[in-house]
Amino acid sequence: MDALTTLPVLLPLLGAAASIGVGRWRNAQRAIGIVTLTAVTVLSAVALVRVDRGGTTAVAIGDWGAPVGITLVADRLALLVLVASMIMLLAVLVFAIGQPGAETHHVGFHPVYLVLAAGVALALLTGDLFNLFVAFEMMLMSSYVLITLGGRRDQIRSGMTYVIISLIASSLFLVTLGLVYAATGTVNMADLSGAVADLPDGVRSGIAVLLVVVFGIKAAIFPLFFWLPDSYPTAPTPVTAIFAGLLTKVGVYALIRTQTVVFPESTRPGTLLLVVAGLTMVVGVLGAITQYDIKRLLSFHIVSQIGYMVMGLGLFTVAGVAGAVLYIVHQIVVKTTLFMVGGLVELRAGTGEIDRIGGLARLEPVLAVLWMLPALSLAGIPPFSGFVGKLALVDAGFDAGEHAVVAVSLVVSVMTLFSMMKIWSNVFWEVPEVQPSPQAEQSTPFGRGLMVGSTAAVVVVGLAIALWAGPLHDLTLRAAEELLDGSTYRTAVLGP
Repeated sequence: MDALTTLPVLLPLLGAAASIGVGRWRNAQRAIGIVTLTAVTVLSAVALVRVDRGGTTAVAIGDWGAPVGITLVADRLALLVLVASMIMLLAVLVFAIGQPGAETHHVGFHPVYLVLAAGVALALLTGDLFNLFVAFEMMLMSSYVLITLGGRRDQIRSGMTYVIISLIASSLFLVTLGLVYAATGTVNMADLSGAVADLPDGVRSGIAVLLVVVFGIKAAIFPLFFWLPDSYPTAPTPVTAIFAGLLTKVGVYALIRTQTVVFPESTRPGTLLLVVAGLTMVVGVLGAITQYDIKRLLSFHIVSQIGYMVMGLGLFTVAGVAGAVLYIVHQIVVKTTLFMVGGLVELRAGTGEIDRIGGLARLEPVLAVLWMLPALSLAGIPPFSGFVGKLALVDAGFDAGEHAVVAVSLVVSVMTLFSMMKIWSNVFWEVPEVQPSPQAEQSTPFGRGLMVGSTAAVVVVGLAIALWAGPLHDLTLRAAEELLDGSTYRTAVLGP
């Protein structure tokens, strides 16, 4: 079990080193990337099954025990999000191999992409705040390289905005780490759960709010989301897809992990999180409705959908946290899918502007189907995975008596459907019909097959979430019970 916990971090780093060594041979780089991510996906799935049956596992790196040493912790929450993340990383890599220009002309794409995968795995598995900071920095360095691939002026400008905001968040995180260590003498999350309880109420609340701000910037919650809609749309489609599916969700994961494991119930800022959740939903969907570029519209929906996850956390009930975890898994899959389909539309039409595209349903019926299914899921239409996730959150909200935020979530769902239908009617049915773009003419039948095939595979994963929603929700309920209780996590890390 120790290997199952450490290999998801170690294998991508070794793969990145090997990919640098074979940089002259692109096919070798591709093979290394696909084999590495496939192996990590399988190992993560096996670890999830074992942890669900046998309980949380903690590994002390170098046999330096907690709270002094580096500890990796595999529990239901971490592994469930890790499995979904690795499936998306693998699918998007296949998509990138098929797309002309995405990775063909950049020797550093594959090594950097694998370092990003390692950073995601470390962020999900680490048991202390300092190594969570290290994981975020790994993702930041990788994402800056990926977001500026191509070297266009708009990419560099947007990439600089992304980096500056991320550095501000990282600096604030580092300051917060210093305050936490000064107050408690530890940064191990299991150890902090006891040390924080002994602090004065004001200090505990201040640290909790600081961590909400730090991870709120990463997650793009209101009012800290302004960097996202300008940063993501300029990047190559595979990069945008994986950023949309993973990076903000890792920020939400960090919020859930710290607010449940580290802080006692009396300190958790539930009301603040519920207000932020409602505002995030509304502002994001209003921004989406006003957009006429596919990627920018979907980027605002990233913000809006984050609000649902924060809503589940803000309830601080088993049902609420379980709904948030289920919604994270759903969003990782659906949001990645929509950006992949958006990239296919842009490749076919030569533009992402909605009012300049039309008639794709007749020219590309497969794309129409691949768009419609995740779009309905995003809006929460039954029987898709988005409906399952929203139903879990709405039920949890009613049970907790938080009717206002539930009402906001339902109204936002209707507005989300409206914005998705705007793309559906304009892009796929309106005239004039599009002409083949220069990029589409450069793509080979094999490359297009890889792009469409990987996108279809991700759509199938989204449908599978809806099909097995019952067992998956039961798993998230067990994860939520474990999080809110905390004793299993502490025992696994610190011992009896």
